[in-house]
Amino acid sequence: MEMRTSNRVVIAFGSNLGNREKTIAKAIDLINQECGKVSQVSPFFKSFPIGFDSNNEFLNGCLLLHTDLPPEQLLKALQNIEQKLGRTRKSSTYEDRCIDLDIIFYESLILNKPNLQIPHPRYHERPFVIQPLKSLNLDFVILE
Repeated sequence: MEMRTSNRVVIAFGSNLGNREKTIAKAIDLINQECGKVSQVSPFFKSFPIGFDSNNEFLNGCLLLHTDLPPEQLLKALQNIEQKLGRTRKSSTYEDRCIDLDIIFYESLILNKPNLQIPHPRYHERPFVIQPLKSLNLDFVILE
């Protein structure tokens, strides 16, 4: 029997369109079904958009996922969940979105590919990631 290891991954989530709480709850359910086991979810925090203008306030948080998916496969699964929940990417710039799912940490992995950087390169500049991250019981090094 093959031994499977479970990797600890921190995923940040955010929503500023539609029924934000309901969309985030659906996203967490789908992550739990399709990506592994969600073991912790932070409280939700409100924030205003950074990097673009919008009157729509975000609800943000972080979760801890235990997964056997390798990083690129996990990214693809998260993008599929975003799509299922109605996310469309109209441009490469920041914009309002019903759901956003970002890999912040994947164990202690450092990855620098064009489509995926781990740890997330700007997480430490974003209070809407740092605040919920601190509320999780983690032993990851959190830069500020």
